[in-house]
Amino acid sequence: MSLELAVAAALFTGVIAYALLGGADFGSGFYDLTAGGSRRGAELRTQVDHSLGPVWEANHVWLIYVLVVWWTGFPASFASTMSTLIFPMLFALLGIVLRGAAFAFRKYSGSLRQAQLFGAVFAASSLITPFFLGAAAGAIASGRVPAEGRGDVWGSWLTATSFFGGAIAVGTCAFLAGVFLVADAARAGRTHLVAQLRTRTLGVGAVTGLVVFAALVPLHEDAPTLWAGLSGRALPLVLLSAAAGAATLWLLWVGRHSVARLTALVAVAAVVSGWGIGQYPWLLVDEVTLTDAAGAPATLAALLVAVGIAGAVVLPALAYLFSLTQSEKWADAGH
Repeated sequence: MSLELAVAAALFTGVIAYALLGGADFGSGFYDLTAGGSRRGAELRTQVDHSLGPVWEANHVWLIYVLVVWWTGFPASFASTMSTLIFPMLFALLGIVLRGAAFAFRKYSGSLRQAQLFGAVFAASSLITPFFLGAAAGAIASGRVPAEGRGDVWGSWLTATSFFGGAIAVGTCAFLAGVFLVADAARAGRTHLVAQLRTRTLGVGAVTGLVVFAALVPLHEDAPTLWAGLSGRALPLVLLSAAAGAATLWLLWVGRHSVARLTALVAVAAVVSGWGIGQYPWLLVDEVTLTDAAGAPATLAALLVAVGIAGAVVLPALAYLFSLTQSEKWADAGH
């Protein structure tokens, strides 16, 4: 494996991790937003706070990791992407900042009105960030980001492909979050909440599936290079994602919540991996390949060493953190 391909694999591993862990994090905002009034939605919002409390900030380590590896390993493409997609990236960043602040401030609100305000900001920004990140991905996938310099800062992402990319990102995050929240509520013995969340998650999964099918039409016309990859070398991953998504819906329906989490993770990981393999060897579709965009070999080698050291230090700590939040003791603490 060449150095540039190894760095690209390390980069895309971070993209998958952020889609899975950050996706489940952001998607919880949808259920917070649709929970209902202060009294009717109290139990669901309490579950969201309990599930996210220890991990919501840790998930952003993957976004930082992706940006640093991209910036260091493929600097020219990073500069052109950030220059061209400055607005969706700024909107996504704004969503991250507002979401984090509102999530923290809601717990210490001095009145119900303040708590409602911060709750609304948290829920809305939870949807804003994945939408604009998905829109940015759509701009790259449709070949609207140049290899060098700045492209059209508005026309590059105000397209059907970017719109569907954002909508699919929001729906996928909400579906993934719903599966995890159902499992957390079931482990805590909240039977009524389990039924409520399961119904909403099934609905979100069905709607997201329809949006994915609807996106095939503009994708075929607007992003032919990606379409060729998805219908060719990446087709097995696309089919795996569809099968895993259908299996997740069935497992939720029959009450196999713990297993549904695994199939949901497989579904999201497969579709994100399919996107990466579908556009290979392009880093910026139809503009620059991974090989041409790569930095100096010495830089790539040093970057891989740094990634290895970071993985050895950070991954065990993250794994321990997540294992604690999935323990029976933590589930009981929710009461």
